[in-house]
Amino acid sequence: MPIHSMTAFARLESKNDWGTSVWELRSVNQRYLETYFRLPEQHRSLEPVLREKLRKAMQRGKLECSLKVSDDGAKTGQLVLNQELANQIIESANWVGEQANNSQLNPIDVLRWPGVLSAEEQDLDVVKSQLSTQFDQLISDFLAARASEGANLKTMIEERLAGISAQVEIVREQMPQVMEWQREKLTSRLEELQADIDQARLEQELIYTAQKLDVAEELDRLLSHIKETKAILKKGGACGRRLDFMMQEFNREANTLASKSINTTVTNAAVEVKVLIEQMREQIQNIE
Repeated sequence: MPIHSMTAFARLESKNDWGTSVWELRSVNQRYLETYFRLPEQHRSLEPVLREKLRKAMQRGKLECSLKVSDDGAKTGQLVLNQELANQIIESANWVGEQANNSQLNPIDVLRWPGVLSAEEQDLDVVKSQLSTQFDQLISDFLAARASEGANLKTMIEERLAGISAQVEIVREQMPQVMEWQREKLTSRLEELQADIDQARLEQELIYTAQKLDVAEELDRLLSHIKETKAILKKGGACGRRLDFMMQEFNREANTLASKSINTTVTNAAVEVKVLIEQMREQIQNIE
């Protein structure tokens, strides 16, 4: 499954017999799924159906959906004349006119009478059906935009993972030199003190120092986290929370690595790893 970004936008404009409809759907990152709608009053009844469609298609994000409908250039309904009612009004008006010795009758007054003239109403069921179909297409376009942005985020995260892997190798290469440097430093210090060097005690001190400075476990865990993060990215779907948890694990090992740094190269590598982790964490905040 593809990875989806929580930041996306889609717009769909449709020309219909009853008018023009313009849909817009946008989203930003959010811990849970929140949906907001702005619909014309005559189409508010669609909201529960539309909301359910969004919930089936997405799991996280703050979504805002709007619909604008206009009848510009659309085919309007035909006027309908109630002839029977009009004849009754005319007969009654003529009778009243005769009784009042005034037979003048204004046809416009007849047409203005309630129920004589009405416009043919649009079939709202047809309109709502078409709007619902359009909304399905809007969701499809929106998911495609989310997937496209998600692919970019995946690429950026993989680049940072490769950078961490490179820093791990740099530290591994430095460790033999670090241990040798520590041995020489300890031996030189004892010579300065003009103390008799007990080789057994010296070896014990070196072993103790090596244990304090050993970062092999942290390096192995960093590589394990890289492997797990790649597996999560490959599986895809709604993986933002899992990736965020992995960043916490990365930070734990990076902090330990930084605390054991005793030369410039290892220190710089530890700092670079923390920078790469923070860059990934910022990108992951936008992943569903």
